[in-house]
Amino acid sequence: MSPAGGKWDDLIQRLVSGGIAAGVGLWAMWMGGHPFHLLVAIVTGIMIWELARMIHAGHLAVPLGVLSGVTLFVLTTFPIAYVLPLIFLPTLVGVAILGQHRSTFAMYSAAMMIAALGLVILRDDFGFGWMAWLALVVIASDILGYFAGRFIGGPKFWPKVSPKKAWSGTIAGWVGAALVALFFIWQGQSGFELVAISVAVAIAGQLGDVAESAVKRRMEVKDSSSIIPGHGGMFDRFDSMLGASIFLLLVEQIIDFPPVPVPL
Repeated sequence: MSPAGGKWDDLIQRLVSGGIAAGVGLWAMWMGGHPFHLLVAIVTGIMIWELARMIHAGHLAVPLGVLSGVTLFVLTTFPIAYVLPLIFLPTLVGVAILGQHRSTFAMYSAAMMIAALGLVILRDDFGFGWMAWLALVVIASDILGYFAGRFIGGPKFWPKVSPKKAWSGTIAGWVGAALVALFFIWQGQSGFELVAISVAVAIAGQLGDVAESAVKRRMEVKDSSSIIPGHGGMFDRFDSMLGASIFLLLVEQIIDFPPVPVPL
């Protein structure tokens, strides 16, 4: 044990690796277009590689990861109306060739592909500002949840699935999302309905985190991989973003998004 003590031992490592990842992500978000499409495709391919490894797919993990990344990049390069059915290609191929845990791979790989495409649509259709809003909601929820859970602790959110997550961290995550929304409202970018949307997005992100914890617990693995020092794998880092992106795709079909300020 380091002198810093138990539960804070990984903080510096998390901050450094998280900062590098955030810098790359911010640059790609700002650039948009193919740089952002390529980053999303690479991250998605890595996550599906991790998923295949978690379900003990062995030598099939790399081909499935590559297929997923290439498929997503094709989806973002050509007119989506012509290539949209390809979104389920990695899932269908995986189900056809895997010898076990097919339903787990099908559910999670399909969710990853849909969520990734949702991020691309958000950036392409609504611009950097709203992509930044989604990222900030997820990041604020994660950070406040992380520190509140360690400082405050208390009753666990779902101990059988995610034994480390406390209700204090969960609620702090909602507060963080609301604060991000209030900043955008203050900047005149939206009406107050953004607060409710942001909190709901944070909840969806937390459920994405729980969903990843469930598959890790079922497969008896600690992290999806060790590709990001201090954070584990891409799936560990982006599980909340996956849940948030899928939820936002649904929201966009129900209400006008982004919500515009109401004239006084």
